Amino acid sequence: MEIELKLLLAPQDAPRLRAHPLLAQCAPPAPQVLQMHDIYVDTPDLQLCRHQAGLRVRQVDGRWVQTLKAGGTVSGGLHSRHEWEGDVAGPQPDLAALDAAIGRKQPIRALLRQDAIRDALQPVFTTRMERTVWQLRTPQGDEIECVLDQGVIESGTDGVARSVPVSEIELELKQGQAASLFDVALALLQDVPLQLGHMSKAERGYRLATAQPPQAVKAQPLALDAAMSVEQVFLAIAGNCLEQVSGNQDGVAAGEDVESVHQMRVGLRRLRSALAMFKSLLVLPDGLMSELDWLGGALGEARDWDVLAGDTLARLDGEAQADAAALAQAAHAQARVKHVQAAQAVMSARYTACMLGLQRWLQARAWRDSCSVRQVRRLDAPICPFARATLRKDQRRLVKRGKRLLHATPQQRHRVRIAAKKTRYATEFFSSLLVARVVQPYVGRLSALQDELGWLNDVQVADRLLQQLPDVQTGQADQSAQDGLRQHAAFVRGYLAARSQAQGSDGRMHKAWRRFKAARFPA
Repeated sequence: MEIELKLLLAPQDAPRLRAHPLLAQCAPPAPQVLQMHDIYVDTPDLQLCRHQAGLRVRQVDGRWVQTLKAGGTVSGGLHSRHEWEGDVAGPQPDLAALDAAIGRKQPIRALLRQDAIRDALQPVFTTRMERTVWQLRTPQGDEIECVLDQGVIESGTDGVARSVPVSEIELELKQGQAASLFDVALALLQDVPLQLGHMSKAERGYRLATAQPPQAVKAQPLALDAAMSVEQVFLAIAGNCLEQVSGNQDGVAAGEDVESVHQMRVGLRRLRSALAMFKSLLVLPDGLMSELDWLGGALGEARDWDVLAGDTLARLDGEAQADAAALAQAAHAQARVKHVQAAQAVMSARYTACMLGLQRWLQARAWRDSCSVRQVRRLDAPICPFARATLRKDQRRLVKRGKRLLHATPQQRHRVRIAAKKTRYATEFFSSLLVARVVQPYVGRLSALQDELGWLNDVQVADRLLQQLPDVQTGQADQSAQDGLRQHAAFVRGYLAARSQAQGSDGRMHKAWRRFKAARFPA
């Protein structure tokens, strides 16, 4: 299993990396420099890519080497993948040699045995790189290979020539603890501006070949096992949340994609919910928690303006429609400003340090340093009793808060909504340990309740933003336009308040609540 951390840097910052004291102190005086040419192959319909695999043949120093990578995970920049490598005679892959090397239980072996796959393999894209390699050894004895790759990825399978530059660092663990990768990365970050790289060269090449823009990434289902310990499950959940966060990094950095901002924010909220769920056993350091707050705030502002412009105002009709349309243009403009700010946050060294710090904390299991003997025993215990107790606690809290939902204030409804969200996240985290035919209807009814409460919360957020809207447009419009925005905002605020009050007392929310209470509890 290959374990590596990928970091991106601007080409002009490469000399700063080469001169970094860490490389000078920990590596031999003369790093190895290689010229590499890679040919990535796949079927015309990209079957290997669809099965999360990449097959390349590399020419380096006069020899040809084939490499197959498949499966694994990417979490916060840390790549863990199965890898099979061996010499070949030329630029064509040797599938018989791969078949002999791959374990029988690996799904990729069966795929490569299909004649339709073997006979259809063709070049999809190529890379040309200058690779500089340092061999590092940490004071703790961990061995790490530090690689600087600079070059280009090229593709022209559809007759259109495309290319994208590459300037990245790969820190690969050769021996020792994975946490040491993050120690090295954080040390480099002190002097060299770096960004986390969550895509391999193969993934970047496929995106180039298919001309696909970044896509928003939703949370992937978790596959837990009843034999796992509480600590193992926490690590799986946290890693799953960070996959969702990092998977949306490029979309947020592009500065325009609404769904990427939403999904990255959801990933952060799921992570915070997981941390709260396990807080009796482990606690995230205050410094890292404050950085999560900062990132969540940057994403939250963009998301709030997106919802106002693209959902809340868009849903208004009748007498408020004209006023809503006038406000939507200004709200969209403010959303674009917040998207730029969110992109700057995600591209900053502060974000990189936050993600590296989180992964370092997870890989080192740093919470054990302050755990009591009793807490360690609970961390090592099987997961199922913990999961059942957590879900029961969440259910009791939600039912208690929802008792007075009919006459609840906006603040009380907000507390019910938060409890419903935490209950849903916890149920989804543990769903693979539960009976599917029970948990699916339960989550469905939770989601319906969240939708009803979410609209009422959107109205509260809209009221706050509509008060700000005329002022944030200062300098972008004349005084008469400002006055017009204030008039439109005042009318729509009143209209939304009336609709909110009506919806808070109508039957939809209470029907959703009754259906949830009637659902069979999955734990």
